[in-house]
Amino acid sequence: MKIKKFDDLMVWQKSVELTISIYASLELINDFGLKNQIQRASLSISNNIAEGFERGSDRDFKRFLYIAQGSCSEVKSMLYVATRLNYLKNESYITLNHQVTEIGKMLFGLSNSLSDGSTRNFRNPKLTD
Repeated sequence: MKIKKFDDLMVWQKSVELTISIYASLELINDFGLKNQIQRASLSISNNIAEGFERGSDRDFKRFLYIAQGSCSEVKSMLYVATRLNYLKNESYITLNHQVTEIGKMLFGLSNSLSDGSTRNFRNPKLTD
């Protein structure tokens, strides 16, 4: 099965769900700086997947997946801080941290499945399962 649209990628779908969960979990927080930064970082994950996919080459896509991976790390770090500041309950932290960890693993796997050349190489149906 060949993937033709970025929104067919399970990792993109899960990253959008993460963003929605983060927005909902921090809805009542008044710390604009932290709230804005974690929201923007979570949005960056799905946006970089989408932008990289549309570039048309595995090399470019891989580069954007690395950027998305960095955004995952940023989200993980800020989730920890938000929990320490009591903005998030421990249960919310565990759930969100699990989501972002799963996305990070998916990004790593997807990146490793891409060639280093300039052709699109989507032949692995497991990427969308």
